[in-house]
Amino acid sequence: MSVDVVTFGCRLNAAESEVIRREAQRAGLTDTVVVNTCAVTAEAVRQARQAIRALRRERPQSKIVVTGCAAQTEPQTFVAMAEADGVLGNAEKLSAAAWTRAAFAFGLDDGPKSIVNDIMAVGETAAHLIESFDGRTRAFVQVQNGCDHRCTFCIIPFGRGNSRSVPMGSVVEDVRRLVASNYREVVLTGVDITSYGADLPGTPRLGTLVKQILKHVPQLNRLRLSSIDSIEADPDLIDAFAHEGRLMPHLHLSLQAGDDLILKRMKRRHSRAEAMAFCSTVRRLRPNVVFGADLIAGFPTETEDMFQRSLDLVGECGLTHLHVFPFSPRPGTPAARMPQLDRRIVKERARRLRERGAEALRAHLDAEIGATRRVLTETNEIGRTEQFTPVKLAMKAEAGTILDLTIAAHDGRQLLAA
Repeated sequence: MSVDVVTFGCRLNAAESEVIRREAQRAGLTDTVVVNTCAVTAEAVRQARQAIRALRRERPQSKIVVTGCAAQTEPQTFVAMAEADGVLGNAEKLSAAAWTRAAFAFGLDDGPKSIVNDIMAVGETAAHLIESFDGRTRAFVQVQNGCDHRCTFCIIPFGRGNSRSVPMGSVVEDVRRLVASNYREVVLTGVDITSYGADLPGTPRLGTLVKQILKHVPQLNRLRLSSIDSIEADPDLIDAFAHEGRLMPHLHLSLQAGDDLILKRMKRRHSRAEAMAFCSTVRRLRPNVVFGADLIAGFPTETEDMFQRSLDLVGECGLTHLHVFPFSPRPGTPAARMPQLDRRIVKERARRLRERGAEALRAHLDAEIGATRRVLTETNEIGRTEQFTPVKLAMKAEAGTILDLTIAAHDGRQLLAA
């Protein structure tokens, strides 16, 4: 048996899992499961631990290696698990040399169970060309890693390190090779991709990178961005959304809250008015744009009125695809030391926010009926529109095909093609 990777969390983790599989196999590991964890919430860590225990029951003879953000921020949690054979840090998981060392060390009774170094000492991010993505029709290209900001609720900088960017030429070359391998859509990923380029010579911005990709890889059908911080969006990026049809009309925004005082206590750098203005500007320039957003319910000190402003933001910004997080105190973050809300209130507010998101999604799906959309098929039965809305096909089609489809109906979660 070869190397299997179980992935939790973001699109960046999904991209890195392909590198992990490749490097672990090259290092000679066999019959191994790598669990690529997420640390964004305590629930994400709990799910990873639960998965590790289940994997050990299902595959008692396999080697289990734990890596990812949770392995970096709390390696002792996984070292203490009898079900895990080894723990590899977030920088090490992409290193051929580290996997070679792990293949040897994790097999010894008296060898080290943990290879986790100081992530803050990592000063650059190299390109990791991935020529194929297991079971996927869109390709992910990492353009940036880490984060220089210190939002009071967020543990991720301690799992990813400081912001560092992949040189622009390397990104363009990666995209060119993926297109040559017949990928129709490429997604640019990172931890904070709108900070792209600040550490590179000449300090190019994300908008410059987007325009260079579209200029130098004319065969690319669709370019998509992962989550962005709207306050960092540069003029070239806004211009690209206005004029580049191959840049998909879908933006996932890191908004987190709709109340200015909560945003300040989160140490976010935008205000409610700035978030609304950004959405208004992009929608004016690209009327068919669809917005998604990350929102946190039940942040410490949040009153009912403050929460109501987050609920209202869904309509005021015209949000469609919501990722709702009940606030989870992460040890070591300032928000964990703030006055906490009762967990029942947190869960109730998360439920209400998800319901508001479901209403917004249903309104979007209603408005799509009768429209003709360009759909990239992910399987022979499911595809996604340019706005990232899922579509169930009426007839089976080859995965990786772009089709012009008329939308006949929806089932509350996805569109149904005629």
